[in-house]
Amino acid sequence: MIFRAATADPADLDRAAAHPADGPLPALPAGRVREEFAAHRFRPEWTWFAEGADGEVLARALWWGRADSERPIALDCLQVRSSVADPAALAAGLLAAGHEAFGTLPLYNLSLPADWRTRPDLAEAVAWRREAAYRTGLTREIERLRYEWTPAAGTAAPTGRLVFREGTDEEFLDAFVRVSAGSLDLATQSELRTKTPEQLAREDMEFYLDCPGERSWWRLAELPDGTVAGLAVPSATPYHRNVGYLGVVPEQRGQGLIDEVLAEITRFHAAAGADRITATTDTVNAPMAAAFARGGYEVSEIRLVLEAPEHG
Repeated sequence: MIFRAATADPADLDRAAAHPADGPLPALPAGRVREEFAAHRFRPEWTWFAEGADGEVLARALWWGRADSERPIALDCLQVRSSVADPAALAAGLLAAGHEAFGTLPLYNLSLPADWRTRPDLAEAVAWRREAAYRTGLTREIERLRYEWTPAAGTAAPTGRLVFREGTDEEFLDAFVRVSAGSLDLATQSELRTKTPEQLAREDMEFYLDCPGERSWWRLAELPDGTVAGLAVPSATPYHRNVGYLGVVPEQRGQGLIDEVLAEITRFHAAAGADRITATTDTVNAPMAAAFARGGYEVSEIRLVLEAPEHG
């Protein structure tokens, strides 16, 4: 078995685009693969094949990054031919080869229908992928709900309970620090075991500053008397608008103010003409999931995130 990265040869691009799903989890359409290559979010050096002795491609892994990323951010698509007797072993070898070349362990995002656990074919397809990821160091697992809002859901009118305004970097840093306290977000909880709240806040701000959304979109949420209640950070991906980051400070929780913050983000994107707004939250974060449901967001898929324990 040969594990290798793709080359700039157009024939390799054709192989990457044409590899079949060969199972219940869909492969990315060939046109989408070519679009990602053209946008520099897929790259030959981030595209890996497992080839048999006869040159047949038995597995394909597509890692994704932003157009300006130095290293891949996430494994976006992993396919192994159905003729392979032990797909977990082959996939693990392919991932290990890629990880060694990258010098890092990008996380693995698995997008799944909400009922995947009750469908034996899908459960089996997830099982061998999970085993391959675990064998190569991606042993921390988070399950997230992915939501979508469309204009048919409408927007809620402002109630006056909160006032939203622009703020300085220092004000936002303080708000990020405060809302992280007691967070139900698993990634936040994990990061705070090894970082100070201020370190995490600075990293979160840097992350959202690096996203396609604009800094001018950010808003502080205050009570009418000027007391800080939280923050709203509308954002975007290369594909669509998304909720980004939102939160309420601990002393103001339990009053339904998160609904006000989410509604402000939704109104902001809707006013800009967004025909879709996406959002995610951990399945264990029941209050946030309930807020999305109240805000007109519907679950579109489950995201199973497999990552290294130290992943930030």
